[in-house]
Amino acid sequence: MRRFLCATATIILMVAALNFVVDPLQLFRPARWFPAMYSVDSRMQDAGLIRSQQFDTVLMGTSLAIHFRQSDIDRALGVRSLKLAMTGSNSREQGFVLAAAMERRPKRVVWQMDDWIFRDAPKIDFDVHIPADLYRRNAKGVAGYLFSGAMARESLWILARAIPLSEPIVARLTNGVMFKFSISGIDDINALRPDFDVAGFYNAKSAAAAFRRLTDPARSGSIAEGYIYDAMVRNFERDAVALIENNPHVTFDIYFAPYSILHFVAMRNASPATLTIAYDFTAYAFPRLLQFPNVRLHDFRDVKEITHDLGNYGDVIHHSPAIDLTILAWLAERKYVVDRTKPLASLDRLKAQVEAYKLER
Repeated sequence: MRRFLCATATIILMVAALNFVVDPLQLFRPARWFPAMYSVDSRMQDAGLIRSQQFDTVLMGTSLAIHFRQSDIDRALGVRSLKLAMTGSNSREQGFVLAAAMERRPKRVVWQMDDWIFRDAPKIDFDVHIPADLYRRNAKGVAGYLFSGAMARESLWILARAIPLSEPIVARLTNGVMFKFSISGIDDINALRPDFDVAGFYNAKSAAAAFRRLTDPARSGSIAEGYIYDAMVRNFERDAVALIENNPHVTFDIYFAPYSILHFVAMRNASPATLTIAYDFTAYAFPRLLQFPNVRLHDFRDVKEITHDLGNYGDVIHHSPAIDLTILAWLAERKYVVDRTKPLASLDRLKAQVEAYKLER
């Protein structure tokens, strides 16, 4: 029994030592001894990126901001950025991750918002998708990281890849299925591959097909999911307003993404009450945000030349990489900034467009 316990303890300590030395998440230090590898699991990877990268600007958002390349952000805005966007994320998750990033004292946050992120969500410690203790770097989080067998497997794979003779073979075998840390360049995290069929995915047929699915009577109930006005306002105050108030030294460039017009038309046709909630939330959030001098608010939802061109979309909301670059240019030029004296002017234009839009066969 003593031998068994000693052997077990030795293995556990070896696992901890391996994970500490290799540090695949770069939670303790930037990669120096071994080549850096990254994961597409943003909720986990962001904990390491915040600690290991040098940055003065943070990009936060959902899947609408996930495909930005940091090099494009840096070039367009003249900053040193860190992308922390998380697919399907809610405001509680975003606020928590941004609060961790604030410890590094960035000068600027570029925050892609929409009304849907302010839906009700579990408390962070009950959110099974986000490793909250890794961000806190408390004893529980550090111990879970160091003594993780799954992380040891990633460490061994990174070690094997660091050996010159085995690197070509290991690189070919590395993928996001067997191993989480499969990306060798930070610029490629959640970015579309160069050979991705952009035209085949983002086109008017895809957008129209998504609209038909969304408004199908058998499925249209999903449009209203999460749209509870009082909850959205409460979550907005807790996760967005509180963060802005607590960081007056940080400039917040907040933008509402250019959804296709079909997103709002789907609400208009299949769930008018949901569209009213979306409008009412904007009517509350925009004046509230503009109370803060460190906020610049951009509303791209009424930019007709983009939102009415369905060839820009893969469904009713997700736009192509070309629009990513357009958004960066708009932010750099400070176009479509909401006037503090007329905070609801863009909302009025959007309402008029949605009301007037007629569906073609």
